Amino acid sequence: MSIVNPHLGGRLAAPASRAHLPWLIALAGFAVMYLPVWWHAANGIWQTDDNGHGPIILAVLVYLFWSQWRDIVDAPTRPAPALGWPLFALGLLFYVFGRAFNVSSVEFASQLFVVAATLLLIKGPAALRAAWFPVIYLVFMVPLPATLVDAITGPLKQWISDIVEALLWNAGYPISRTGVILQIGQYQLLVADACSGLHSMFSLSALGTLFMYLMARKSRLHNAIMLAAILPIAFIANIVRVIILVLVTYHLGDEAGQGFLHGTAGFVLMIVALCILFALDSLLRLVIRDKRTPPAAPAAS
Repeated sequence: MSIVNPHLGGRLAAPASRAHLPWLIALAGFAVMYLPVWWHAANGIWQTDDNGHGPIILAVLVYLFWSQWRDIVDAPTRPAPALGWPLFALGLLFYVFGRAFNVSSVEFASQLFVVAATLLLIKGPAALRAAWFPVIYLVFMVPLPATLVDAITGPLKQWISDIVEALLWNAGYPISRTGVILQIGQYQLLVADACSGLHSMFSLSALGTLFMYLMARKSRLHNAIMLAAILPIAFIANIVRVIILVLVTYHLGDEAGQGFLHGTAGFVLMIVALCILFALDSLLRLVIRDKRTPPAAPAAS
């Protein structure tokens, strides 16, 4: 005969509830700080072509943190306030500055410091190591600063227009260039800021690093080559997009070119870039073997 203590379950549940209390407080505080930021972005910058990837990145981050939740909770509890509080103060400073002066890039950048500090304060360095990829991935939620965009866009447009002109001229098309304006037949096409490919490079970097993380290739050389190839792949894909735009305009007219530009240009860019990225990954898998435990030698008979 056994005796069941009806109060035992309550005593067991209490420590578990207390263990989750810091996380609930941190989550509530994070929601109070950043739900207004996301709402403002959803009605502003996330509706633009340049930052339309923002909601997708947010959804990916929710998935990443959810998938790593057990590793974070099970990490040894050794809080690091000496590092956590200065990091939190820095994140709070970024947040207040960004909210006060309506600087979206600073607002979103503060998330990285606040999340890292929260992990350090509640659990410690082991939890931060367990969530290293989602924490770093927060960078892709940060809108590119306008000064950086202006500084990089000009040279990119110049390079792209120069390369497109050379390729189509060698292919026999009647094309010439003045700065970033391409003249083909009776049509003139301006290589605009959107055609520079800067924001597509940023989006593909987010997608490429996520692909690398999910594939979890063991070879460091494989990963290093893939990481180094992301930006060149985005640049090449953007050249392909501009070439298609020029050819559509030349063969089908200006109206068809404008329709392609506003309808399928971004889709074509991403498909081309992903195809190149997947092809490179498959090639590297054939050339560079992951380090694995060699099979045991057959026993001598």
